[in-house]
Amino acid sequence: MYHYIAQSWKRPYGGEMKEIMKQRLIKWRREPTVVRVEKPTRLDRARALGYKAKQGFIIVRVRVRKGGLRKPRPDSGRRPKRMGIYGYTTWKSLRLIAEERAARRYPNLEVLNSYYVGEDGHYKWYEVILVDPHHPAIQNDPEINWICRPANRGRVFRGLTSAGKKMRGLRKSRGLKGTHNYKWKKKQRERKLKKGKESGGYRAKPEIP
Repeated sequence: MYHYIAQSWKRPYGGEMKEIMKQRLIKWRREPTVVRVEKPTRLDRARALGYKAKQGFIIVRVRVRKGGLRKPRPDSGRRPKRMGIYGYTTWKSLRLIAEERAARRYPNLEVLNSYYVGEDGHYKWYEVILVDPHHPAIQNDPEINWICRPANRGRVFRGLTSAGKKMRGLRKSRGLKGTHNYKWKKKQRERKLKKGKESGGYRAKPEIP
């Protein structure tokens, strides 16, 4: 069953899902920014991220505006390149912003994870999985009671969720950066392009005849 649900979400705006998503987005636009829902829209994704249909688990759908940051245009004193109107983007992803909004709306719950459920021209929607660390059903479950420890309090605001770790660069491999092989290749490239200290370029000391 989960396999077929995942297959249908590979093309959510075409095929059988097209009309369903259209009706959903029309409805979601009229709702508040943060809405608690009874069941996950994507059951396969929610279960993969740790959701269980039991007491203590809550699903919240959050709406976030798409696009980067905007700033008022300065009256004078800058060239167009330095106006600061275009190209301002957030360090946080929209998914992390959605998780933080859900956590602020429900301060007694902790964010477990989140997943994408839809978008239109103006907004993106994410469903956030929240867990009640004070509920006996959560405290007695050995698979999820780690979230009850004091070290996980306010975890979404400290970059401990999956979206937070990705924003901090912990999901991305650094490759060969920092190894001797990488540094040797970098020096060779600098010598070839005549850049850097050891390249004989403008930074090097002039030769004494």
